[in-house]
Amino acid sequence: MNDRYDAGYGDVPYELVGYDEYGQPVYRQIPAQQQPQQHYDPYAQQGYGYDPYATGTQPQTPPYDPYGDTGPQEPAPASYDPYGTGTHAQYDPYGQTATSGRQPRVAEQTAYIPQQAGPAEEPQTGERADRDYRTEQFAFVEEPDQDSEDVIDWLKFTENRTERREEARRRARARVIALVVVLALVAAGGVGYLWYAGKLPGLGSSDGKTNTATPVGAQKRDVIVVHLHNTAKGGTSTALLVDNTTTQQGTTVLLPNSLAVASDDGSTTTLAKSVDDDGSAGTRDAIDTVLGTEIQGTWRLDTPYLQNLVDLIGNIEVDTDADVPDPSAKSKGAAPLVRKGKDRTLSGKTAVAYATYQGSGEAQNAQLQRFGQVMQAVLRKLTSDSGGATTTVQTLGMIIEPPLTEKDLGAFLARLADLAKGGDYKTALLPVQDDGTLSEQASASVVKDVLGGTAKSPDKDAAVRVSVRNASGVKDNSGKARVVLLNGGFTFLEGGTASAAATSQVRYSDAADKADATEVAKTLGLPAGAVVKGEVSANADVTVVLGQDYDPKS
Repeated sequence: MNDRYDAGYGDVPYELVGYDEYGQPVYRQIPAQQQPQQHYDPYAQQGYGYDPYATGTQPQTPPYDPYGDTGPQEPAPASYDPYGTGTHAQYDPYGQTATSGRQPRVAEQTAYIPQQAGPAEEPQTGERADRDYRTEQFAFVEEPDQDSEDVIDWLKFTENRTERREEARRRARARVIALVVVLALVAAGGVGYLWYAGKLPGLGSSDGKTNTATPVGAQKRDVIVVHLHNTAKGGTSTALLVDNTTTQQGTTVLLPNSLAVASDDGSTTTLAKSVDDDGSAGTRDAIDTVLGTEIQGTWRLDTPYLQNLVDLIGNIEVDTDADVPDPSAKSKGAAPLVRKGKDRTLSGKTAVAYATYQGSGEAQNAQLQRFGQVMQAVLRKLTSDSGGATTTVQTLGMIIEPPLTEKDLGAFLARLADLAKGGDYKTALLPVQDDGTLSEQASASVVKDVLGGTAKSPDKDAAVRVSVRNASGVKDNSGKARVVLLNGGFTFLEGGTASAAATSQVRYSDAADKADATEVAKTLGLPAGAVVKGEVSANADVTVVLGQDYDPKS
């Protein structure tokens, strides 16, 4: 360890002190005790040959000789000169072998020397102590500070955890907002549908009827009249099947046989007689005239076909209101064919017996309502598929009268069946007075709201419909007024009787009908002052109230 190495300058000897971890020799500089002290010049390189400002050419650092040869050596070529001002010895802070020059590695450069103590430091005094830089001040620490890494790792962990929490909160808020938006859209869609269908709670009128966005008169309706013919006992039962496509509401309107209608010759007759005498076409026109409807077709349903229909769809369930005796029973004490009760299952035979049954002393309306129960039960059981319903109609083999076809009837019944299954179907009885005329209740509740009688716009050349109500106290005045109006080219509608009134009135509700009302007054011999704007029957264009001042002779 006492080998000395002279770099060739004579005054800067080096001493071999050991080997580093790579097996390379390590030297230390032997201080020159007798030399004058060298002052540190920051602008001139002394020892390492690095001149950042290129103030002059400096002595080269002794090259590094791994084999420890002594003697003069050629200076290594300079490899690092950032400013290009001169040649300088290569600077290697880690003590590794340079690629373009060599310098001895000194002990102060943190080399690992096994079993060796570090070199003793010499005390520095004076100006040199203030300005001299020792080599250990430039030592490079290869191992990082463990505590610093722990702090950095903890900060990164805390930051990442905070970011994850914030991201989770953002995702949760986004999901909540999306859910609220979806629920709002669903609620808006549901409310919109209920509003469109006229089923939104709180929008109903005081009398229980539902208001809709579309005026009652402008709603679209499909109407078919059905006549049930009792082939065993005779007689007919008539109903209108109404499909309101605007409000998605189905209705069976029961028409009493006593309803007063006009016959082909212009005289007044009953609905029952019209079916027998005028046939399907004449009766359809008469109903249109009285109710202001527009019927698309007639369905003649004889009792044998009704029996086959119920058997074909697999029986029906009806809440029966009376015990129906068995017509084939020989004794009076025999069990009834149909028993009164809830959810009675009726076959084809028992359904016909119940639909046509009219008890002793009962009005025809009681039997008519049983017929309506059977029709609604059939629609609930019938398929809602248009093709399937058409097949059912074809299987029955009924004779369908034009313009109605089997396909049209099947599609119509399928739509009503869908409404009946969904609870959007009802049965209504058309109320008429004893003389067969329509009452005010009928005009308001059924003709106007259900059938939309006021919606019908008569043809340009169609006769004006005039409803006559007798308030003169003389029974024959109504008949005399009918003759006068028919001769004048008007359509006469029986309006029944009313409480006695002193003066006559000719009413119109639409300004467009004022001219017709004036013409009606002239035809009846009434003064022009009798023409007033007021309430008109739903099935008429003009309403005439015959007062005590009416004189048929005039």
